[in-house]
Amino acid sequence: MPRVISLFLPNWSIDRLRRKSPDDLPLHDRPLVLVARMGSRRVVAAVDAKAQAAGLRVAMPLAKAQALVAGLTIRDMDSAADLQGLHRLALSVLQQVSPVVAADAPDGLMLDTTGAEHLHGGEAAMLQGLLERFDGMGVEAKAAIAPTWGVAHAVARFSKRRIAIIEPGHEEEALRPLPIAALRLDRNTVDGLAVLGFERIGDLLGQPRAPLIQRFGPQLGRRLDQALGIVAEPVDPVRVPELPSVERMFAEPIAAAETIARYIQKLVVALCQELEQKGIGARRLDLICHRVDNQREVVRVGMAQPVRDAKRLTRLLCDRIESINPGFGIEIMSLTATLIQPLQACQAISLLDEEPAADISGLIDILANRVGHNRLYRIAPVASDVPERSLRRIAPLSPDVGQGWNHEWPRPSRLLPYPEPIETMALLPDHPPVWFSWKGQRRRVSRADGPERVFGEWWTRDAELEAVRDYFRVEDEAGERYWIFRAGDGEHAETGSHRWFLHGIFA
Repeated sequence: MPRVISLFLPNWSIDRLRRKSPDDLPLHDRPLVLVARMGSRRVVAAVDAKAQAAGLRVAMPLAKAQALVAGLTIRDMDSAADLQGLHRLALSVLQQVSPVVAADAPDGLMLDTTGAEHLHGGEAAMLQGLLERFDGMGVEAKAAIAPTWGVAHAVARFSKRRIAIIEPGHEEEALRPLPIAALRLDRNTVDGLAVLGFERIGDLLGQPRAPLIQRFGPQLGRRLDQALGIVAEPVDPVRVPELPSVERMFAEPIAAAETIARYIQKLVVALCQELEQKGIGARRLDLICHRVDNQREVVRVGMAQPVRDAKRLTRLLCDRIESINPGFGIEIMSLTATLIQPLQACQAISLLDEEPAADISGLIDILANRVGHNRLYRIAPVASDVPERSLRRIAPLSPDVGQGWNHEWPRPSRLLPYPEPIETMALLPDHPPVWFSWKGQRRRVSRADGPERVFGEWWTRDAELEAVRDYFRVEDEAGERYWIFRAGDGEHAETGSHRWFLHGIFA
């Protein structure tokens, strides 16, 4: 089932202008409007939040806007620059998120993420990551994902939710409450339908098509069918010319899995030859299968390190053949390396009698493309005495930073994400508990070691200025060992609550 993301950038023109001129104080400190010429008049084409709060609206005459707001910052709307910026934004999203990205002028992007969501931890995590990326760039954005471009576009622009996920089969339900303008119809058609009493898309669903098409033209029916997935909607995706790419066109459409696998191998071999000529390797491959019904089937695979081994890349792509729905047949297959890095040839066999280092990058690539790259990681140390801050997740093949955990006291093999409160009985201030209760089960302590005092990091937040923790290693009667601590020194209230917590489990 296709999955399409529509990204709506409601203030793209203003956000782009502010990103272009970060040092221009009037653009950031005062109400800002962009103006365009409409015949012989100059009218407001875009307003920022401050101008909107002051009562300014799009299509308002500029003279009226200047009369309402003193000290108004005015800039000319540059539609050509906005479109160029939108294309540059699409290229950056192409290399990071989705193999098929198109500019949805004048204020959005379209992403076909079919088969790519698992690489980002699912659709919700993917949308959240996208919006966080745009927030970091200073660009306001909303996102919706749906089975069709029409539904995603409509919900992203006319729903109050910042993130919307429309499951397959719920297209009509999502469209019914939205205004007819959400169908991307021209203004005259929307006004004409309003005269007849049609205000919501739900008012059109179920109506006889012939009278409406006869009066308003075929575009009305086409937009409805595109939104409902009855008719395919062509997409013109952006491409980076300098990215290595190969393509195969078929005289007769192909559909069998073994035939698709055979041509995947041929495409990979051709692409690897081009990569070798340029001295580069692929970190991400996008396989796009163009079907005869104008639909696309997309497969994206990523690698932990730059690769141009044809056998390895073929296996990664063929593992995903089951996700390709050929429909009535595939007429074009293209393979593009959308993320590349330099890769020089190296000697694989040592002339000395040395044991070669184990290469686990192939295993990591297989696992990451099955479960998602964000779910595969290793732990690296961080310079911090607070246990939960002394580690971080890094990519499996990230280089060793040369740091380590230098503690005189041993640390548990399993550290809980957050300390869990426990019930105990202990003598204060520095005795371990006699017993503790965790998850409804009471455990009697037979051995204990401690305390190890850990001080708070006062430079992190004021609440840790005097905070301390006293950690104990305890063993229960069953031989299981735990890492528990008391918040506070057992004497002074300002050092902590004196409650007990379980923070880790020893192997």
